Amino acid sequence: MSNDIRQRLAAVPFLPFVVHTADGREYEVPTPDHAHVYPSGGRVSIYTNDDHEYILSALLISGLKVHANGT
Repeated sequence: MSNDIRQRLAAVPFLPFVVHTADGREYEVPTPDHAHVYPSGGRVSIYTNDDHEYILSALLISGLKVHANGT
């Protein structure tokens, strides 16, 4: 999943997406600045507009939902 997230973050045009985890949580990524994949690919950081950071194990990411229309 790390490579999929890297590709989504680098896509032009960027399309917002949601990261789904195995425990059912969802994390919005509205811009490329809202996420970062660690160089090893083992972790993904998701940043919120209110300055929270969620560090996720890439092994626990179960899927991505892409907002095709940008909303």
